Amino acid sequence: MELASLIRDVPDFPVPGILFKDITTLICQPEALKETVDLLTAHYADASIDMVASIESRGFIFGAPLAYHLGAGFVPIRKPDKLPAKSISESYTLEYGTNTLEVHEDAIQPGQRVLVVDDLLATGGSALAAVNLMERLGGEIVGVAFVVELDFLNGRDKLQDYDVLSLIHFD
Repeated sequence: MELASLIRDVPDFPVPGILFKDITTLICQPEALKETVDLLTAHYADASIDMVASIESRGFIFGAPLAYHLGAGFVPIRKPDKLPAKSISESYTLEYGTNTLEVHEDAIQPGQRVLVVDDLLATGGSALAAVNLMERLGGEIVGVAFVVELDFLNGRDKLQDYDVLSLIHFD
């Protein structure tokens, strides 16, 4: 299946000048969703992942089933004030502003092998913030995985010290 053809372009979202890559047209098709999760699972099947950490909210779509298939735990990385217990935070810039991510301070135990998952790699800000959060808690980053990568934004450059997987690339 050609997964890239299932990604819809939405102009001027969330702000004018941004061409948003919408994954909802991929995930609404059962075969495409299954293939996406299966490809991610196959890549990390032998990586001894302890925890899959995913970024709110679209990352959860792929991170939770991936954690299930890998026999790993799942860590939600959320936007501010969404987590009920004590958390740590990390701020970052993105192509149209700034934001902050948070994770529970007890989400990762030192030495656990962590895979960070999100739907899309753009400038790399949110992914690097997620990696930084996991490392601050003592996690060992095994990889950083995405369904879609916008190559022209060079987000991979911020993650050059990590193993990065993207299933779909847009130039």
